[in-house]
Amino acid sequence: MPNVSRRHVLTGAGLAMAAGLANPLRADAASEYDVVVVGSGAAGMTAALTAAKRGLSCVVIEKAPTFGGSAARSGAGIWIPNNPVILAAGVPDTPAKAASYLSAVVGAEVPLARQQAFLANGPAMISFVMANSPLRFRWMEGYSDYYPELPGGMPNGRSIEPDQFDGNLLGAELARLNPPYLATPPGLVVFSADYKWLALSAVNAKGLAVALQCVARGTAAAAAGQKPLTMGQSLAGALRAGLMAANVPVLLNTPLLDLVIENGAVKGVETPQGQIKARRGVIVGSGGFEHNAVMRVQYQRQPINTGWSVGARENTGDGIRAGQRAGAALDLMDDAWWGPAIPLPEGPYFCLAERTLPGGLMINQAGQRFVNEAAPYGDVVHVMYDKNPSAPCIPSWLIVDQNYRNRYLFKDTAPLLPLPQAWFDSGAVVKASSVEALATAIGVPQATLRATVNRFNSMAFSGRDTDFRRGDSAYDHYYTDPGVFPSSSLASLWLPPFYAFKIVPGDLGTKGGMRTDARARVLRADGSVIPGLYAAGNASAAVMGHSYAGAGSTIGPAMTFGYIAARDI
Repeated sequence: MPNVSRRHVLTGAGLAMAAGLANPLRADAASEYDVVVVGSGAAGMTAALTAAKRGLSCVVIEKAPTFGGSAARSGAGIWIPNNPVILAAGVPDTPAKAASYLSAVVGAEVPLARQQAFLANGPAMISFVMANSPLRFRWMEGYSDYYPELPGGMPNGRSIEPDQFDGNLLGAELARLNPPYLATPPGLVVFSADYKWLALSAVNAKGLAVALQCVARGTAAAAAGQKPLTMGQSLAGALRAGLMAANVPVLLNTPLLDLVIENGAVKGVETPQGQIKARRGVIVGSGGFEHNAVMRVQYQRQPINTGWSVGARENTGDGIRAGQRAGAALDLMDDAWWGPAIPLPEGPYFCLAERTLPGGLMINQAGQRFVNEAAPYGDVVHVMYDKNPSAPCIPSWLIVDQNYRNRYLFKDTAPLLPLPQAWFDSGAVVKASSVEALATAIGVPQATLRATVNRFNSMAFSGRDTDFRRGDSAYDHYYTDPGVFPSSSLASLWLPPFYAFKIVPGDLGTKGGMRTDARARVLRADGSVIPGLYAAGNASAAVMGHSYAGAGSTIGPAMTFGYIAARDI
C-alpha cells in the first residue's frame, strides 16, 4: 500500500464527503444563498471562500463541465507586492516601492483608489487563502518585474506561484479539474520557475540540475502515493479543496443566462436549471470574451481570431454581457493579456522563452525586425498591432538557425530532435537550407532578410542591440542563456538549416470588462453603483490598465478583487 499518512486519508475522505454533500448536480429553482458567485476560476473561488469564511452561505455556478477556468490552465504566477511569501524570503519590498511602481506602470487611466485597494488587500488575501485552504506558495526568485528600471521596480521579482498540491485531497473532484494548457511530462513535478532552466538543460549545468530536481520530485511523490499538482492545477485544486471543506457547492454545467434584477438591484442569477437568488449580492468572475468572435470583432483590432487564445474555451463574455444589460459601463474592451503565439495544429502555443533565447529574431512581412523580441509579451503584440497597418506584422515570423535548435528546448521538443512534421504540414513552421531560401518560402524579400540577419549578427557580436535595445532591461535576460557572451540575450544565426515560426497575436484572455470601483462594485457610466453586483478577474476591466506589471498580473488582481468583493458584501 502506498505510504499515505492517516491524516491525509482522513482529510481526503472528509473533503470528498463534503464535496458529495455540497455539490448537487443541478441548481434548484427555489434555491437561495447570501452570495452567488459566477465562475470557478481564481477570482470566483477566492471570492466564494472569503464569503463562506465570513459566515455567509454561498454557491458557485460554473458554465463548464470542469472547475478552474483559465486559472487551472495557466502557469499560475501571482503578482502581489509585499505579500507574506516574498517578505519571508527576504525580498526588500515596501508599500511605497509597490505604489510607485504600479503607478508608473499603469498611469492615470486606472483610478488611484483601485490601485491602492489592490496593493492594500493583496497581501491579506494571500494570508487568507493560506489559512483557509491547502494552498501554499513559492517565490519565483529572479523572475523580474516587467519594467524593473521604473521607480519601485524589482529586478529579482515579486511574483509567487503555488507550491505542490496532492490531488488525492480532492477525491472524486480531481476528475472535474480543468486540464492544463500544457501537460507536465509524466513522472515529473515542474514549477513555472523551472521552465527557464529546463529550456537550457542541454547547455547549462543549472538547467540539468533543475531537470533532475523535477524528476526527483516526481519520484518522491510517486513513492508517497501522491498525485502531485503544480502551477494552475495546484492553484485551482487547492482553492477547490478549501471550498469543499467550507461546504461551498460548485454547480458545474450551470451557465449564467442573465442577472435577476428587482427594483434596480441585482438579486440573483438565471440559469438553464432555474433561478438562484442572492440575498446579499452576486459576484461575477466568469472570465473574459476571448472565445466570442462577435465581441472580438466589435471591440478589438483586426486581424483577430478566437483560435489564437489559450483562455478557457467557455469564456465567451456571458458575465460581461449580463452586466451590460444591467447597466454596467465597460472599459478596456479593446485590450487583452496578449502574447506572441505560434498557431500549431494542436492549438496555439504561447511563445515565452523561445522568442527571447539568443539566436532568434522576429521579422515582419517585409523581412525586417520591428520589435525587441525579449520585451514583455503584451508589449510585443501591442507593437504588432500598432505597426501592422503600415508595415504588416500579422503574421510575423520568428527566425532561428540549427545552432539554436541544437541548444534549446522548443515547446516540448528536446534539442537535436526533429520538430513534429505536422507543424511543417500546417504552415506554422518553415525550414530551408539558406536564409535566402527561407525568405522565398515565407514570402519576404531575399535581400532584405539577408540584410536583417547580417545586421542582427553584427549587433550580437558586439553585445548591443542598437536598433531595439534588446538586452538593456533586466527583464530581457530572464529567458536567456547565461553561457552566451557578451550578451546572454543575443547570438548570431549562422548554421543551416534555418527555421521560421509563424507568430500571431495570441492571448491568455481578454482584459476588458465591467467598470468597477475600489470595492469591486460594478458601476454605471455615470459612476453610480449597481446595487448587489460585483465583478472580479477578466469579467472586470483590469487594474493593470493597458499594461502588465509582472508575472501574475492577471491572477493576482483577480484573486484580490474577488476577496475584496466578498468582504464588502
